Amino acid sequence: MPWIQIKLNATNENAEQIGDMLMEETGALSVTFLDAHDTPVFEPLPGETRLWGDTDILALYDAEADSSFIIDQIKLSNMLADGFAYKVEQLEDKDWEREWMDNFHPMKFGERLWICPSWREIPEPDAVNVMLDPGLAFGTGTHPTTALCLEWLEGLDLQGKTVIDFGCGSGILAIAAIKLGAAKVIGIDIDPQALTASKDNAERNGVADQLEVYLPQNQPENLLADVVVANILAGPLRDLSGVIKGLMKPNGLLAMSGVLDTQAEGVADFYREDLSLDPIVELKEWCRISGQKQA
Repeated sequence: MPWIQIKLNATNENAEQIGDMLMEETGALSVTFLDAHDTPVFEPLPGETRLWGDTDILALYDAEADSSFIIDQIKLSNMLADGFAYKVEQLEDKDWEREWMDNFHPMKFGERLWICPSWREIPEPDAVNVMLDPGLAFGTGTHPTTALCLEWLEGLDLQGKTVIDFGCGSGILAIAAIKLGAAKVIGIDIDPQALTASKDNAERNGVADQLEVYLPQNQPENLLADVVVANILAGPLRDLSGVIKGLMKPNGLLAMSGVLDTQAEGVADFYREDLSLDPIVELKEWCRISGQKQA
């Protein structure tokens, strides 16, 4: 059957509260949050200038829902300023799961590393293939920050090395490092769900025995690695610079991403004193900062 989708523009601070209200008070069947900077769903009218929020909300309703009533309820909630941006769209009936799956294809990084959804044929069976299905997973290779880290790992000689994936998310970088030859990989994340996703994906790839995962408070003392990769955000990369550098062996290698081009130099400044930094690499406004720890 067809559906109605209502799009709203909000902020990180109020998006979740608005989403709860849409589910509880207007009968939304599902609510999705999008980064308004990466996936803009609104266009200003001719001559119009608006200060957009940083989060877009997509709420899905049965086709029989009264969109005017829903918009009135949003206005009455006073959660958004007068004149807030919204769109009401009719969606055709289709096989949404099939369409979602069709959007994901095997992706190649460097000369020999592929990330492949399980329902796709492996393009190069003799290459290094990581099987990873999109899900709750925080990282599937499609985002520039993940791509930058995968390409960096693919270019290293990881044979016999210990690697730390700081902020492991889905485990995509950790699993790639193992398949590229690392002897042991440690995944660290503040989210228990990320540790579960990493272990599950490692099981699917037959490398679970080479992956250890920890919450920060549970990681072993005096943990050191030959290679550290951290695909998180600029703020934590600055705030946790001492922790991250402390995980590196002398002459160890580090790559960081999750950093916009406007933030890269500021983040790099926190590492220059202890690392010999490479030139910053940029992809679609996102950057990779890498370097080697001084002995």
